[in-house]
Amino acid sequence: MIMKKILFALVVCSAVFCIAADDVKLYMGAEDLPNALEFYPAPPDTGSAAFAYDVAQYKWGKAMRVDSARAALAIAQATVDVAEMMAMFSEAFGMEISEKKTPAIFYVVKRGVLTMRLAGRAPKKHYMRPRPFMYFNEPTLLPQFEEEHRTNGSYPSGHTVRGWAMALLLAEINPAAQDAILKYGYEWGQSRVIAGYHWQSDIEASKAIIAGCFARLHADETFLADMKKARAEFKRLSTAKKKAK
Repeated sequence: MIMKKILFALVVCSAVFCIAADDVKLYMGAEDLPNALEFYPAPPDTGSAAFAYDVAQYKWGKAMRVDSARAALAIAQATVDVAEMMAMFSEAFGMEISEKKTPAIFYVVKRGVLTMRLAGRAPKKHYMRPRPFMYFNEPTLLPQFEEEHRTNGSYPSGHTVRGWAMALLLAEINPAAQDAILKYGYEWGQSRVIAGYHWQSDIEASKAIIAGCFARLHADETFLADMKKARAEFKRLSTAKKKAK
């Protein structure tokens, strides 16, 4: 199963790392989203038990690189392009997600992810936490991006912010596939630990931040209207798919 996911990811991804075009109107600005600096703690101190767990998870991540299939998935999941991410989530979702084939789903997910990702910027800039590969002075699975990430804080994980936001949005649209979707979203975050770019606590912080943002989106009438359209589209396409069998 994991190899199937990797092959699918490599087909849809033209690059392992690219910047998404922010060509949709966001639901709200960062000032309207939960402020992680106010409700979530700072990164673990290096002398704490929590940091000891971070170190243990870093060693786990390095060990996982021996598994070539899991390492390849971690590399493939390094993309931050929202369209590529949706294509990669399609298998878990149970339907191909694209701007052409599922426009309503594509629109609300892209708009939602790009909105929620704003909440990770303030804590990342504030803490400027050194990344694991910097702390240990060891190579990563993606050496071509190490230099640029030295000046970009590790806490929280921006990749996990996007991946978990997408998982929650898609799970709401297709609750029957929620376990598979959330599992893939979980793997997305763990891939950053395996790649050597993030501590485990970076990943957990991202999920907590996105949980707050997801709740905030549900207080926005425009988002709720777009989500209603996405669910209706999914229902229509699912029905048509069943009839075609």
